[in-house]
Amino acid sequence: MKLGAGFGWLWSAYAVSTYGTWIAFGAFPLIAVRVLHSQAFAVSILSAAGLAVAAIFAVPLGPWVEHRAKRTVMVAMDLIRFLAMASVPLAYPFGLLSYSQLLVVSVISGTASIAFTAASGAYLKYLVDRDLLLIANGRFEGTNWMATAAGPPLGGALIGLLGPVITVAVDALSYLLSALGVLRIRGGDVAAPRDAVTRLRPTDLLNGWRHILHDRVLRRLFLNSMTVGGLIMATAPILTVLLLGQYHFSAWQYGLAFGIPALGGFAGARLSAPLVTRYGRHRILIVFGWLRSIFPLGLALTRPGIPGLLTVIVVEGLLIFSMGIFNPINATERLQRTPADHAAQVLNAWSISSRLAQATLMVVWGVLATLTSPLIAITISGVLLLGTPLFLPKRTHMPAPEAATPSEEVPAA
Repeated sequence: MKLGAGFGWLWSAYAVSTYGTWIAFGAFPLIAVRVLHSQAFAVSILSAAGLAVAAIFAVPLGPWVEHRAKRTVMVAMDLIRFLAMASVPLAYPFGLLSYSQLLVVSVISGTASIAFTAASGAYLKYLVDRDLLLIANGRFEGTNWMATAAGPPLGGALIGLLGPVITVAVDALSYLLSALGVLRIRGGDVAAPRDAVTRLRPTDLLNGWRHILHDRVLRRLFLNSMTVGGLIMATAPILTVLLLGQYHFSAWQYGLAFGIPALGGFAGARLSAPLVTRYGRHRILIVFGWLRSIFPLGLALTRPGIPGLLTVIVVEGLLIFSMGIFNPINATERLQRTPADHAAQVLNAWSISSRLAQATLMVVWGVLATLTSPLIAITISGVLLLGTPLFLPKRTHMPAPEAATPSEEVPAA
């Protein structure tokens, strides 16, 4: 099925920025340690603050994005991310790079990324027919997992040859290319109409969450996404400590442990739409919603040596394969159940909540791993994940197509 040239440019913009992000994956902590000689606590704060502070700053952006042309917002956010990231390689040769700058850049980039995601999701709803949304979301999901598999090894090679700052420069360039891709999209744009009399009220900032909690299916998907994503991400740094610190995995073994499973995400994303066509959306949503919550407990069996490496590859591969199938369905359900004039606010609220949940649970699980051990903390997360499928909706009826979008079309610039 053809999704159109406009989708092709939007997809290309997403792909180039996603590959840039994954090539630079881990660059800031590495710069903090090797260049700025920061302590472990400072490195942890750098990662957590980038998630939490950016999420808080992004709260008022939902209504702002909703009432503006989405392509204009996407281009603006890409340029902001480009300038923020480019400041790092520009400051480095002159000896001006500091920990404070990394922290500020992390927050600015994270905030702009939330706004970009909200705008691009709302624009996708406008750009692609509702019957093709699952296919479109599957393309995005597959691209994300391929970038996850290929980006860190490429970034590692660049770091080995030219140092960690070069990967930040590549990431900055990717945002500039993304902006150029969005500018190539032809046709109209979309923005929710504004009341010239009514000003933005503080309570309007909660509109995204209100819509999520008002819809029974969205509410349950939201709770499931926050708990599953938070518990999985909470163990990511702990698993790194376990494999590299306690079990002394080599760098190439560590790369294999997370690079190979990402290919399962690409395979799952490609299978998502065909499986829904054959077995129905709700059945696939429930089956793979359960599977992605069961497999992480297998990490409790991780041991040193090759058996441990194979355990991580198999468990992570099955988990990511399930996520590759589940995530496009979840994203499509979310878009189809959200009116056009609320899409940006709902996506903004979703991203903010997700980042706050991940940042909070990372801190909690870091303390837990310190008080017990990394393996025990990972096991506790796996046990708690077994209960998260209870949040999944018991049934999902397809929402009726919107008779007429309340948003207004904005002529092409």
